[in-house]
Amino acid sequence: MKTFAFDWHPPRVVFGAGTLQQLGHEIELLGAKRALVLSTPEQTISARRIADLLGDRAAGIFPKAVMHVPIEAAREARDEARRLGADCAVAIGGGSTTGLGKAIALDSGLPILAIPTTYAGSEMTPIWGLTEAGVKKTGRDVRVLPRTVIYDPELTLTLPLKMTVTSALNAIAHAAEGLYAHDGNPIMSLIAEEGIRACAAALAPLAANPKDIDARGDALYGAWLCGAVLGSVAMGLHHKLCHTLGGSFNLPHAEVHTVILPHALAYNASHAPAAMRSIERALGVGDAALGVFLLAARNGAPTSLKAIGMPADGLDRAADLAVTNQYPNPRPLERTALRALLQRAFDGDPPQT
Repeated sequence: MKTFAFDWHPPRVVFGAGTLQQLGHEIELLGAKRALVLSTPEQTISARRIADLLGDRAAGIFPKAVMHVPIEAAREARDEARRLGADCAVAIGGGSTTGLGKAIALDSGLPILAIPTTYAGSEMTPIWGLTEAGVKKTGRDVRVLPRTVIYDPELTLTLPLKMTVTSALNAIAHAAEGLYAHDGNPIMSLIAEEGIRACAAALAPLAANPKDIDARGDALYGAWLCGAVLGSVAMGLHHKLCHTLGGSFNLPHAEVHTVILPHALAYNASHAPAAMRSIERALGVGDAALGVFLLAARNGAPTSLKAIGMPADGLDRAADLAVTNQYPNPRPLERTALRALLQRAFDGDPPQT
């Protein structure tokens, strides 16, 4: 029997279709009076809707969140929160917006209420990330963990199908690596397997009807569970590679996770057989790595780094960065094997154990 410690402090969660209408009540529970609403430029309309819902409690909106949280954007958002006298931040959107909220909280301790519109899972974690001079740094700090999360599946009805698939696979990546985390435990493994199952099972009905509210709810439920795993145990090779590729080559976050996950699982498969069996049960397949690869391909997601903008001459640098700092991973980090992994991912070849 494995010995483990279980220490879990999840945010308050409000889940269900139409729960956005409870936003004002949730802000009251936080004891906040002036909320700065955060979004990406593409979701400015959603940010204004949130500000309208908040009425006098809205201090303003900051619709400038971008991928990988550049340090310049974080500094500007912090200055704006101070200028407006905001005493909380409401982040509506995906991981980029939640990440910007965390960058503010890391500096100021401002409480965050997150309203996810993708399946990124960042809202369930105390993990922050900042990109400076082309290098993405990450860390853990309980100050950045959102106090409240509102999961309203109605807000995901307009998420394009392509983004739905890659975002769901991004969520699956969190749970998959949680299954072989060095500090994992049986509780998180149960949550991880269920999260993978729920996310994967939602994709077929959403391909048939992207506005299927029940399937949207299932995907959001799965993303919640996968995010909880991400926030509770350490990640390994897959996340290290994705942070390196995303931060250093400005590749799209969810797409990078989608492409790399099958290959990272194949790399670790021989050293994490129990984790692979859990993934295979969740997906109903006989090979975890190939099953994830085919899940992506079947649903029209990218399967090669080349297709999402990775330069071929960057593969050697990516391999070098991946082994610069050692970190826990089932299989030791081997530069030659990782370079071969990246080449297969670049070419879009199936994973090879």
